[in-house]
Amino acid sequence: MLLVCFCFFINCSDTTNLTNCIRSVNLSFNTDLNNPSLINAQTPGGFAELPGGIKGILLFNKNGFDNGFVAFDRLCPQNKCVTPMTFKNRLLKCVCHESTYSVDFGGAPQTDGFECPAIEYRVTKNGSSIRISNF
Repeated sequence: MLLVCFCFFINCSDTTNLTNCIRSVNLSFNTDLNNPSLINAQTPGGFAELPGGIKGILLFNKNGFDNGFVAFDRLCPQNKCVTPMTFKNRLLKCVCHESTYSVDFGGAPQTDGFECPAIEYRVTKNGSSIRISNF
């Protein structure tokens, strides 16, 4: 029984395939929510597309609270698609092979067969100032 539990634990913690995932670039981007291009991101469920990162950045307001902002690179995690991911219904979508990634769950893939998450950046809000950086 102990051997079965040990094997199960090893299989659940295998991250071999995740080492091939794309890592974020060095990033430190500051902006202000009062900027007219970010007006949509001021409301819960709203978002804005910003320059920066590898293929651009999606800033998403999950719930309207100061800690409710998330940011993701629009680069498809498969790295074979030159088109930036699109965003709809709280999902980033890679148009090259229809894979989707949840902004509510840290960019986790929502399509079977895909393991690499979308690149997430850290968002710090102070008043109306937003700072997006790599972790």
